[in-house]
Amino acid sequence: METKYGFTKMDSKEFASYIDKLKVARTVIVIQQHHTYIPSYIHFKGNNHFELQRGMKNTHVNLNGWADIGQHISIFPDGSVVTGRSFEKSPACIHGNNANAFCIESIGNFDKGGNVMTKEQKDAIIAVTANLCKKFNLIPDTNRIVYHHWFNLATGVRNNGSGNNKSCPGTNFFEGNKVEDCRKYFIPLVSSHLKKLVTTNDGNKILKYVSVNSDTLNVRSGPSSSSSIVKDRDAALFGAILRIYEEKNKWYRISSSSQHWVSSFYTKEVQRSLVNADVLNVRLGPGTSFPKISSIKRGIEVFIYKQENGWSKISIDEKWVKDSYLSS
Repeated sequence: METKYGFTKMDSKEFASYIDKLKVARTVIVIQQHHTYIPSYIHFKGNNHFELQRGMKNTHVNLNGWADIGQHISIFPDGSVVTGRSFEKSPACIHGNNANAFCIESIGNFDKGGNVMTKEQKDAIIAVTANLCKKFNLIPDTNRIVYHHWFNLATGVRNNGSGNNKSCPGTNFFEGNKVEDCRKYFIPLVSSHLKKLVTTNDGNKILKYVSVNSDTLNVRSGPSSSSSIVKDRDAALFGAILRIYEEKNKWYRISSSSQHWVSSFYTKEVQRSLVNADVLNVRLGPGTSFPKISSIKRGIEVFIYKQENGWSKISIDEKWVKDSYLSS
């Protein structure tokens, strides 16, 4: 592995070890697939990974006005993986759909007539996606692995590419960018790789989920404010959904394998639920009198922050859905 400009470069095997050991406080339930379009293969010289990544960060920060580079990682034509945004932060990649997501940008233009993806990059995308599924305990399907093309650019509503959509991750990305293309050509490859990965069950069960309600929340080595702050993971950030494995003296253990604890005082319990309607309207308040702002489809997972008169708030901001269309 090599580090430069605050980014770390590794191959896909190194990434598997890296993500397996990395402590990530926030809960990830969606993996986003994108292509950069620009830069494309013509810009990649075989040794300028860091320069291209720094260039994208410059565009995202100084041109787009974002706080950081949008993606968590970029995967290059030679199969190299370069880190970007902190894994503890939601990405800036799909309007209205970044919470609890992880963003992969594949370097290249994968629209038909554009770049022909190398075997090294293809293998790396499959391996990285599978290792992320393993890390975050996700079953590969088209609700957990999503393409940017499936979301309306202006509203963020998932319309599966029916209008006002980018082609991203490309009309020729693993044979196409449609939902059925993903289901037929990409998901089976990820599922097959995932089956090969060694998995262990340490017997730890998730007791519940909580949302962080302070700007930052220190992770400590024991259930006490006198315990030292752990050094091998970042603090949890506002709005992050944490997995709770143990509760003791108003402290929560957020790791299945380590003594990593946060104070419950700075969290609020949330409930993980599944949409059971074909299309579920999202409104600005708890009732049909409030404006509809978007919709979500069957099988999408959400977190409930508050319930009121048969309605559930599914975001820190004012996004509400009818309770009867959610199931645990």
